Amino acid sequence: MRTLLPHAAAVAGLLPLLFAACSTPPADASDQRTVADGEAFTLATGEQVALPDRGTLRYVRVTNDSRCQPGRQCVWAGDAEVVFEWATGAAATPESFSLHTGRGDRSKDLAGRRLTLMSLAQGADPEAQLKLETLP
Repeated sequence: MRTLLPHAAAVAGLLPLLFAACSTPPADASDQRTVADGEAFTLATGEQVALPDRGTLRYVRVTNDSRCQPGRQCVWAGDAEVVFEWATGAAATPESFSLHTGRGDRSKDLAGRRLTLMSLAQGADPEAQLKLETLP
């Protein structure tokens, strides 16, 4: 008959590590990737980046995606609406806004900077390609 004691001891030794991992506080804004002026960057759904002015930008979700699927022939290319949240500082209430791939605004001015949606990948949680530029 085989004994499980060595396996149980190994699992028991891992328990403190598991509890420590679960109790680790979430990352703060200083741990975020910072986007520089003039930089093109990619965001995944739910991802947040820090802006040069200490603001934050978060990619919330895609809504109303009527874009033509790859390999299909469509009369109209379609449009996807991408929802973002922008906050000017850690204590600020986020402002929600949308950018579009077709009809509608592709860019938004954010306190002296312009954020432009360059492209949006296909799929359930598509990555957004964006560019941040300083306004003249």
